[in-house]
Amino acid sequence: MQKRFRLSRSEDFKRVRRTGKSYAHPLVVLVTQANDNGEHLKIGVAAGKTTGSAVHRNRAKRLLREAMRELIPSIASGWDLILIARPALVTASLADTRSALLNLLRRARLLATDNATE
Repeated sequence: MQKRFRLSRSEDFKRVRRTGKSYAHPLVVLVTQANDNGEHLKIGVAAGKTTGSAVHRNRAKRLLREAMRELIPSIASGWDLILIARPALVTASLADTRSALLNLLRRARLLATDNATE
């Protein structure tokens, strides 16, 4: 995922977590909030200690970033998103992760085009 799409400031994470809407899946949780500038898409990735050791957390975050990288063109701009890894994500494949993200994005009505790749 390119740097221009990353949500990195602690204040932004807190704002999205506090006031955003969340959507849950067994592999990942998606938290969404419309951002102030309205034109950019920003995505933050997190994995808590319940996900496992540092190796497992890093693998989960890499999986989420790679699955999201292919979906970015089909997501509506003007949103801040946080992806939170769940423990089951550590053993999931890239295809499973992409499918989970598509499911969450559809539920959140964030896909700009309904014909996103699966």
